[in-house]
Amino acid sequence: MTAKFNFRHSLVLLFFLSLNITLFAQGADYTITGKVIDNDLKVPLEYATVSITNTNDPSKVTGGVTDVNGKFSIDVAKGTYNIKVEFISYESKVFNNRTVNSDLSLGTIALGVSSASLDEVVVRAETTQVDVRLDKKIYNIGKDLTTSGGTVSDALNNVPSVSVDIEGGISLRGNENVKILINGKPSAMAGFGSTNVLSQLPADAIERVEVITSPSARYDAEGTAGILNIILRKEKTLGFNGSLTLTGGDPANAGASANINYRTEKYNLFNTTGYRYRKSPGNGYFDTKYFEERAVPLLEDINYDRNIEDRDMDRENKGFNTNIGLEYYINDQSSITGSIFYRKGDDEDLTTNINEYFLNGADQLGTTRSELETEDDESYQFAVNYINKFNDKGHQLTADFQYEMDKEEKAAFISELVDYNNTDKDNIRIPREETNTKEDQKEYLVQADYVLPIGEGSQFEAGYRGNFENTVTDYELRQENEEGILAVNENQTNIFDYTENVQALYTQYGSKFGDFSFLLGLRLENTHLKGKIESELTEEELREEFGFQINTNFDNNYLGLFPTVNLIYELGKEENITLGYNRRINRPWGWFINPFPSRNSRTNIFQGNPNLQPAYSNAFDLGYLKRWEKLTLTSSVYFQRETDAFQRVQDNITIPGPNDTEVDVIRTLPINLGTNDRIGAELGLLYNPAKWLRLNGSVNFFQFDINGEYNGINYSQKNTSWFARFSSKVTLPASIDWQTNAFYRGASEDIQGRNDGILSIDLALSKDIFNENATISVNARDLLNSRKRKGTTITDRFEQYSEFQWRQRQVNVSLIYRFNQQKNQQRKENREMQNEDMEGEF
Repeated sequence: MTAKFNFRHSLVLLFFLSLNITLFAQGADYTITGKVIDNDLKVPLEYATVSITNTNDPSKVTGGVTDVNGKFSIDVAKGTYNIKVEFISYESKVFNNRTVNSDLSLGTIALGVSSASLDEVVVRAETTQVDVRLDKKIYNIGKDLTTSGGTVSDALNNVPSVSVDIEGGISLRGNENVKILINGKPSAMAGFGSTNVLSQLPADAIERVEVITSPSARYDAEGTAGILNIILRKEKTLGFNGSLTLTGGDPANAGASANINYRTEKYNLFNTTGYRYRKSPGNGYFDTKYFEERAVPLLEDINYDRNIEDRDMDRENKGFNTNIGLEYYINDQSSITGSIFYRKGDDEDLTTNINEYFLNGADQLGTTRSELETEDDESYQFAVNYINKFNDKGHQLTADFQYEMDKEEKAAFISELVDYNNTDKDNIRIPREETNTKEDQKEYLVQADYVLPIGEGSQFEAGYRGNFENTVTDYELRQENEEGILAVNENQTNIFDYTENVQALYTQYGSKFGDFSFLLGLRLENTHLKGKIESELTEEELREEFGFQINTNFDNNYLGLFPTVNLIYELGKEENITLGYNRRINRPWGWFINPFPSRNSRTNIFQGNPNLQPAYSNAFDLGYLKRWEKLTLTSSVYFQRETDAFQRVQDNITIPGPNDTEVDVIRTLPINLGTNDRIGAELGLLYNPAKWLRLNGSVNFFQFDINGEYNGINYSQKNTSWFARFSSKVTLPASIDWQTNAFYRGASEDIQGRNDGILSIDLALSKDIFNENATISVNARDLLNSRKRKGTTITDRFEQYSEFQWRQRQVNVSLIYRFNQQKNQQRKENREMQNEDMEGEF
């Protein structure tokens, strides 16, 4: 439902927030304080756990965690208590029968590393671990050898529930409508909604990945599949430390990245800088059989009923990125962090399409089409974060401001030569084409979050987020005329000005009663989508040009409520059940809306649809987790109904060519089709049977039931598919680690055909050297060179078989050197990472 966002809606937003501002907090008589440090390094232990049990009534348990300085402060009533201080893999300290009739200070508490658990810590530090929260699963990536020297996209492909397709597209449980966040916010590092930048950032920049299939109200409602929140590293260790990574590989792949950190009691300075040079050869194959004869594009005297296109892609990518920040501790309760992210890309892609045209099995002619595309891309991001902790119980206020700017310039030079086969005709050259695209993107983010603990085990939260984004795409097509001069094609040249503004207020409340916890939330979100197309053509002429009505100046507002419910029941200390419900939105982004078609192929194009409306979904998720000493099991079943679901359809159309000609092409067009019911189940296992062997596997089975029609054609389809991944890590003699990752995606049906299964295997070997201060590794990604998308599309006018490989097999050698990072120190950082969570207990 659409609505204009006016003053009345503003009052609704204010009233919505005011419903939750009257709260109360329970007081206490006295305060127990102290500070927890590492016994060897004498550094504070953040997120150490303090448990306080009433000796007269052991069911009355309270407690808290230490702050960044290792301090804690817990309010209790008068009485006698047993106090226990714990930190993962450290020896605990217990203070029994402490009588509290005034404020009690336990002073400085030094914990030592537990010798009994030291080997277990090594295992946990080097393999992916999972932690289940009310609204998400947190995967600590660990030491993944197969992604050493790789990218963030490579690392994501090893996270359960997540898959990265051969073009870098990310999906969650088989659904591509996933929202990507960096450190909890939209970011230039994620490419303004595109995932291209993730293939340029180094994998070792990741600290953890949060898979949020049932997002709470604090998160943007965008993404019907859910949210992937990528948390980047920011070291917490006092002093100066860091690491340097060098990478080389074949096909040509060279890179260097450095992570450095300098921390004092007053500030923390951090920086990640990297440079990458990479060649990514790829290929495509399209065999199209038409049910009726047609004329060869631009050559009306030749007919054909079959076209075979071989496509070779030679991509060269050069990129530099750096992120520098400073966190300043104003006092024990508050800090301010400023950071600057900069990225520079310089790419050159050469695509060669060889087409053969047949009639009744006889070869008629061939064409060779070359497209050289250059791209210069530059991004800036400035971010400021302020946090004020009113106390050590989680009562806090955070505020964020972020500004991002991206400038991108593309130029493409297209030429094509016709080779007449088995005839005496002379070869001819099809008129040249040249395109120039300039894209300017700007985005502002303003966000504030308030968290208030209430009594024992309860928490209230409210906040505001505003995202204001504008993209201007200036596209020019020039084609060679009969005089050999490149002239502007006025029908295709255009300027597309697209604005997406999203404002939201949210509130949520969570509480814990014994073994049962819940988190209830409601988000009120206004989406403002505005677009303007500047073209020489009128709307009627555009309709004739592209075959559907196009609004050249649209302005849409959508106001909606998005409730969330997340429940968790602890069956035991290492066993729980979770249940979640949420309503989501999938907004069309610029590439899906711009109606002017791509030109990377003479016969196969993609065209956006400015008439796309947002899609909405309601989703349910039931999960189960069980941990044993050496085994962790995670599982879930889920159901989602999406309305106005996005689908891509292919049809056969003609588009204008040079010199007033028309070109016959197959067009891929995104549309709002109808309803899409998704049901699925997933199972994951983490098994560490011995110190020298770690195993990790998951399987996801799902079914999509699509119902709807477009242009009088019924596209209803039921699609059942699955994907699975397996990873093993073995420690060989001489302390050499061997890791194997395998991924398989099963065959599936879609609304116009079938996709074949895809198998991919990665292999890696690694060894610590230089007294364990450095690691050298060799890995092969897509060892069998089998990561190809294969499928068949069938319409009422043609049948097409296609193969597509975005990147061929890659072999890399990398060296990581760590300085001032002792092994024990690294283990403690990993434990801190496992305990940290942006939302505390809830």
